[in-house]
Amino acid sequence: MEEIRALKERLEGERPVDWEGFPDIGLYMDQLISYMPRQLIHYGEGEALTSAMVNNYIKDGAMPRAEGKRYSRTHLAYLTALCALKQVLSVKDAGLLLASAAQGREPSELYEQFRMELDRALDVTAGSLDPTAGEEDLPGLAMALALRSYADKLACQRILELLRAKQPPNEKEKKKREKD
Repeated sequence: MEEIRALKERLEGERPVDWEGFPDIGLYMDQLISYMPRQLIHYGEGEALTSAMVNNYIKDGAMPRAEGKRYSRTHLAYLTALCALKQVLSVKDAGLLLASAAQGREPSELYEQFRMELDRALDVTAGSLDPTAGEEDLPGLAMALALRSYADKLACQRILELLRAKQPPNEKEKKKREKD
């Protein structure tokens, strides 16, 4: 089936740029917004990144603040990871995951680990697609992919719970515990 072959090719071939592939100058918000759609595979319109979303990610602590009004490679790396992770996790959980993975690491190292894991995930999924599948095979293929996503999400949620338990309580949680 041509559509499955095309999907397989996209999953095998489209990847975010490496760290050195990012612009080496700071980008303003409008440049950042127009740059980001190149980083991940999209079908249809999807949810476009907006300046309000970027500001909320910063406010929620999921990514670092802008340097003045400019966004660096570090910001592009965090946004690439957040835009992928928020497809399956809440922004809060994606931020927790990135913060946990970033401890003691340079942003470039964290980004390269993200890219490596994304490459592996895309390759596994591409490998599970049979371009010779017929239309009658599509429901079974979709079910297999959905159930693998379900199993992965269960494991991810448990691991995030373990990471969350290791986090020191923030001020709001401390005040709540004092009231109880």
